[in-house]
Amino acid sequence: MSRVRVHNFSVSLDGFATGEGQSLDEPFGHAGERLHEWFFATRTFHAMQGKAGGGAGVDSAVTGTWDSGIGAEIMGRNKFGPQRGPWEDHAWTGWWGPNPPFHTPVFVLTHHPRPSVEMEGGTTFHFVDATPEEALRQAREAAGSLDVRIGGGPSTVRQFLAAGLVDHMHIAVVPITLGRGERLWDGLEGLEKNFQIESVTTPSGVTHMTFTRR
Repeated sequence: MSRVRVHNFSVSLDGFATGEGQSLDEPFGHAGERLHEWFFATRTFHAMQGKAGGGAGVDSAVTGTWDSGIGAEIMGRNKFGPQRGPWEDHAWTGWWGPNPPFHTPVFVLTHHPRPSVEMEGGTTFHFVDATPEEALRQAREAAGSLDVRIGGGPSTVRQFLAAGLVDHMHIAVVPITLGRGERLWDGLEGLEKNFQIESVTTPSGVTHMTFTRR
């Protein structure tokens, strides 16, 4: 069976994976770009943007596996955009422009389903009101023999961890404190018992932690 994976997921030293006050201008709220500045400097990120350059060190090597063998993604509605409640703007198609970096079916978890949106480059957003188990069933069907990535945000990753559905996870612990926002680890006491955990710290100050299901 295909694996369920989390990649390149940044958290602060105090456990926050996004800041407070998400808006159209601030996708990560008051955190701004602080959680991801290390990633923006990598060759992996530059390649995702269709650009040359970027650092080719350990940070890039670790993050570069994010799309290998992925056949579908599941994300929460807050990762897709800042709207809440019933959809008022169907023209909104995400933060990523006409050619998002996913290039697979993407299942957006929402209590307000809407018609699917087909984008350039093979990305199609499907909006589903489903439990983690049902969303994963749909994503696996779309992915075929390939793996499914849980893209975030923190509440979505937390739900899949709580349900015992994650097989592999890469967390980047960034040396900043945010003080407020949404934590990743709340309600997951004892999670470490289910995984083999390894870590490496890079010159950027980021500690890359990998969790592999026992």
